[in-house]
Amino acid sequence: MGKPNFSDEFKRDAVAQITERGYPVAEVSERLGVSQHSLYAWKRQLAKVVSGDASKDAEIRQLKRELARVTEERDILK
Repeated sequence: MGKPNFSDEFKRDAVAQITERGYPVAEVSERLGVSQHSLYAWKRQLAKVVSGDASKDAEIRQLKRELARVTEERDILK
C-alpha cells in the first residue's frame, strides 16, 4: 500500500488551519485524515519556504533603495 500524495494546496490549507485559524493539530489531523507527524512536517517545510521568501523580500527592498539613490545621483549630475 503506497502513501497518499496530497497537493501543495491541500498542505498549505491544512497548515493554515493550524497556524492562522488556531485549530489544534490533533483536531485538524483527525478531520482531514492525515497523521499529526505529516502536519508538523508540512508546517516545517512551509516555514522554510516562507523564510526564503522573506530574505528575497529584504533583498528586493535593499535593491530598490539602492536604485533610488543611484537614480537621484544620476539626475543631480545631469
